[in-house]
Amino acid sequence: MFRVGVIGLGMGKSHAVGVQKVSKKYPEVLLYSLCDIDLTKLQKTGAELGVGNLYGDYRDMLKDPLLDAVIIASPDQDHRRMAEDALAARKHVLCEKPLALTREDIEAIVAAAETSDKVFMVGQICRFTPGFRQAKELIEQGTIGDLTYVESEYAHDYTKIYRAGTWRSDPLRNGVVGGGCHAVDLLRWIAGDPDEVMAYGTHKTFAEMTPYDDTHISILRFRGGVIGKVFCSISCRRDYTMRSVFYGTKGTIITDNTSPSMTLFTYGESPDHPDGVLTETEIPIDIDSHNAAGEFEAFYDAIRTGRPVDTPAKEGANTIAVCHAIIKSSLTGQPVRPEYF
Repeated sequence: MFRVGVIGLGMGKSHAVGVQKVSKKYPEVLLYSLCDIDLTKLQKTGAELGVGNLYGDYRDMLKDPLLDAVIIASPDQDHRRMAEDALAARKHVLCEKPLALTREDIEAIVAAAETSDKVFMVGQICRFTPGFRQAKELIEQGTIGDLTYVESEYAHDYTKIYRAGTWRSDPLRNGVVGGGCHAVDLLRWIAGDPDEVMAYGTHKTFAEMTPYDDTHISILRFRGGVIGKVFCSISCRRDYTMRSVFYGTKGTIITDNTSPSMTLFTYGESPDHPDGVLTETEIPIDIDSHNAAGEFEAFYDAIRTGRPVDTPAKEGANTIAVCHAIIKSSLTGQPVRPEYF
């Protein structure tokens, strides 16, 4: 058996359900234990999912010699100590994004992961979202030619989920790091690492609510001549979306994480139209904005086959390096080069 524990049952519940979905393909996989400091939530989730090994303290969970791997879905501020403790206890680790909030904590996690013989993976979920995966496949196939411009947005109204004095109100958990890291990581995955960013922030809607700017716009200059944009707002008055657009020399892709189709524009030659023809195609896609099962399957596949994961600790670290550069640029009014790991 391959026994898995989940720490934190907010977002962690979807991870737990994802593990159980994967167990239908790999019967040896078992959702084995759950942990949360909210004991009422812990008991309720354990009953719903049929899990009997329940813990109020993650350190007690890690003492179980039968446990093979943990999924860390706790508040971002806890990632470092939990990741270090889990690796020290010789467990494989899948850690939710963002990897951590400070460079010091990120460096510590990277060091612990790179000196361990266990698999460490950062949960950059956009890389498993159907619309984004299909967009990347089309780009790599040359369907839209060479990339010229890429953009993504993280638009999420925090009104109902933000509470003063809780983990989201930590000044270090700027919306760019906590949520905008999704859009940043998606563009890094599609276009590579940006060399430089220039950003602006505003603090109008949540002026009395958050200790950091609630809306940011950043321009990115990527290696290879591609330029891009990331929009991040945790105070937008609209439904949640990560609408993204990828422009190439031969076409354009418009997609997101909540729609049942993506739009593909292609421009090609035609004997009847010497100047070329623009074709618009709607491509159906599955809606799975948090494909926890796909993410866990990639994690487990790396463990059972020995292949490296696509998002090791350093990859998650470099996404936050770009986020930190965006914040620094917005505060200084100057372009900033990300400090990669």
